[in-house]
Amino acid sequence: MPGRFLLETPLSDVAAALDLGNPLAPEIPRRNIAPGQEIVLAGPDRVLARARWGLIPVGRTNARGRPVMETIVNARSETVFAKSAFAGVGRAIVPADGWYEWTGPPRKKTAWRITREDGALLVFAAITDTWQGPGGIAVPQVATVTCEPSDDVRDIHHRMGVILAPESIDTWLSGAVGAAHALCAPTPRGTLRVEKAQDVDWDAA
Repeated sequence: MPGRFLLETPLSDVAAALDLGNPLAPEIPRRNIAPGQEIVLAGPDRVLARARWGLIPVGRTNARGRPVMETIVNARSETVFAKSAFAGVGRAIVPADGWYEWTGPPRKKTAWRITREDGALLVFAAITDTWQGPGGIAVPQVATVTCEPSDDVRDIHHRMGVILAPESIDTWLSGAVGAAHALCAPTPRGTLRVEKAQDVDWDAA
């Protein structure tokens, strides 16, 4: 599942490729995007915006009625439409050029970069809302949605982000819950390329 990802494609090209509005200023290419940072997304209005990666579900409770305290970076597709912690959230998409996973023992882990085999943008399904903080502060926030891994990534992680085909974006953003849920499936074999990530400064998050 996406724990860190990259977006080096210019936002103008992202908007053109996905037929999105783009009121955002250009930003430098980002090769190491981590939870807690501001990332690019688009909601049902199909306009690029920015939000913090990680949902703080303040005021929400779990099935036992207890407060949900942890920041949620990735939400499981199997429960995202059913858990009370996600009640009232909106849907969004997060564009990326790829994401990273790690394998191996501590301090000797191998970093892997996963991209589309055809070089196209990845479009992650996501959920979003706004955190209301002290003093009236409002922080847009987002979490990616995950599913079972595809054959391409099964050997390096037990989950992956839900990747949407361009023709499925509108359904995810504004379609019925059942239709959106049906999109939460791994990509076909051969869709993704997995290679060692040897050129990333992991301290420059």
